[in-house]
Amino acid sequence: MLDRSLRVVAATASFYKMFRTDAALTQGRPFHELSSGRWDTPVLRKLLHDVVAGDTAVEACEVELDLPNFGRRRMLLSARRVSDEQNPDTALLVELEDVSARREAEGLKDALLQQQKMLFFEQMLLREVQHRVANSLQIIASILLLKARTVLSEETRLHLRDVHQRVISVATVQRQLCMSGLVDEVEVGPYLSILCDALANSMIGDDGAVTITASSSEGTVKSAHAVSFGLIVTELVINALKHGFPDRRAGLIAVDFAADELNWRLSVSDNGIGRQQNPAEPDQVGLGTSIVEALAHQLKAKVEIHSCNPGTATSIVHAT
Repeated sequence: MLDRSLRVVAATASFYKMFRTDAALTQGRPFHELSSGRWDTPVLRKLLHDVVAGDTAVEACEVELDLPNFGRRRMLLSARRVSDEQNPDTALLVELEDVSARREAEGLKDALLQQQKMLFFEQMLLREVQHRVANSLQIIASILLLKARTVLSEETRLHLRDVHQRVISVATVQRQLCMSGLVDEVEVGPYLSILCDALANSMIGDDGAVTITASSSEGTVKSAHAVSFGLIVTELVINALKHGFPDRRAGLIAVDFAADELNWRLSVSDNGIGRQQNPAEPDQVGLGTSIVEALAHQLKAKVEIHSCNPGTATSIVHAT
C-alpha cells in the first residue's frame, strides 16, 4: 500500500519474505527507494503518479530489475487507486508477481519449438537431397546401360555393366533409406525385404529365373549400419547372380539377418553352381569381395565364406 507521495504505508508478509526486508526498513520509505533504488525508473514513476491522479490503472506491467541477492528478475506490476477511511492518505494498492521462472520456461519452450522447426526443415531438405541423389544415380545407371549396348568391345561392355549394377545398388540402398525416413534406428526386417524386392526388380530379367528372399529376427539397427548392410547385401547378390547362375540358370538367393543382443550375423546364400576355381590361375580378389571386406571392417565384423552343396554362403559376423 502506498500513499499519495508513493511512500509505503504497509506491505504483506510475502512481500517482506520475497525482498528479505521488514516493516521497519520499508514503511514510510518512498517506493522507488526500495531494493537499493532498483525500482526508481522514470517510466514506473509516471505510471504510479498517473494512477494516483486517477487517470489510469496499471495491469500486469512487466518490468525487469536487477535486485540485490536475487539477480535479474522479471516482475508483473499492477496498481490501482483504493479508498481507506481509517487512513485517508492511502491512495495506491500495488501488486507484484515474480514471473522469472515462468518467463524462463516460456523462453525455453520457444527455443525448443524453434529448434524443432529448424530440425523439421533440415530433415525435409535432407530428404529432398536424398531423393534427388537416388534419382540422379538412377539416371547415371540408365546412361551406363545404354552405353554398354552400343560399345563394340566385349570387355568394355562387361565393365560398363558391372559399373551399372553397382550404381543401381547404391541407388537402391539410398531409395530404401529415404523410404525408411530420417530416423536413427531402422527396422531390419522390412528394410531387407524391400531392398531384396528392389534388387530383384532391377537385376533379374523378366523370366524371374532367380528368386531373392529375405528373413530377419526382430530388431533395429543404426541407420549408418543399415547403409553398410544394404551395400553388403547388394554386392553379395551381384556376385551370386554373376557367378552362381550362368546361362540363365534358375535358383534361389536367400538373405538372412539374426541378432542376439550385441552379436549379429548377416548372411547371403545361394544354391547356384558354387565357387569355381581354376588351378591354372592364382586366386584373385574381385572388386565385390574387396568392397564387402572393407564394409565388414567398418562394422568391426569378419567375413566367413562357406561352400555349400550346392551353392555358396557368405556371412558377415559380429561377435563380442
